[in-house]
Amino acid sequence: MTLPPLNVPQLLKTYHLRPKKKLGQNFLIDPNALERIIDVAQVDPQDTVLEIGAGLGSLTRLLSLRANHVTAVEIDQALIPILEDVLNPYHNVDLIQGNILDLDPIAIIHQSEYIVVANIPYYITSALLRHLLEASLKPKRLVLTIQQEVAERICVKSGKMSLLALSVHLYGKPQIKAKIPAGCFYPVPAVDSNVISIELFPEPRIPSSDLELFFDLAHAGFNQKRKTLRNALTSRFSYSADETAALIRQANIDPQRRAETLSLEEWHCLTKVYQENLA
Repeated sequence: MTLPPLNVPQLLKTYHLRPKKKLGQNFLIDPNALERIIDVAQVDPQDTVLEIGAGLGSLTRLLSLRANHVTAVEIDQALIPILEDVLNPYHNVDLIQGNILDLDPIAIIHQSEYIVVANIPYYITSALLRHLLEASLKPKRLVLTIQQEVAERICVKSGKMSLLALSVHLYGKPQIKAKIPAGCFYPVPAVDSNVISIELFPEPRIPSSDLELFFDLAHAGFNQKRKTLRNALTSRFSYSADETAALIRQANIDPQRRAETLSLEEWHCLTKVYQENLA
């Protein structure tokens, strides 16, 4: 079934609304881009989908045709009347007005497995990923439309790793699946976007018993990322600079390296060394 695209400018005009810059509202209007996101999400008739940032319902309608059930979350109260009208014919969609960061997936998703599909602004990316990756009920797959630069930073395999990228690689495998030019949105943003897919592992790549210390070390390193690892960790833990350097060497890491150069495996080795010495 092919759906005619929504006339987004006309819809907003009808309801006397304008896109809100503070909420990063750039509505995806290109039909081919919308279909590409659906394809990347690999939604089938048995799937439950959590859509974050329903906007005006352009993607929600398409998801409802592929999925068994869609829970669509939209933070902007002003958009709810439009969504209610647009989604009225689609009886497998639940619409929730609220901030996803205040919602526990287990309270709104009534299945053991679900897929997240989201078109999100830059300012919420880190917080949203942390919220979903650390939730008691994790999705099996996340498909996010985000700024190209952020997507590239998350999907980096080596070199300049960020704390965000490290966290994502801990829980799943991120890949850039498609590019969406700025002209596919209304209003047109300043930069292009990418669609990324994150396939979550059954369990994090580091044992749950080590996660607290792992993140403690990583936060210490990245919070002072211009410092060497030795100096950054010395200021966080109760070891002298020489003792810290010795611990880092035990993990076969040069103490003069910086946090962004370490791989996930190296952070795990460092965590194990600290775990043994703190015991």
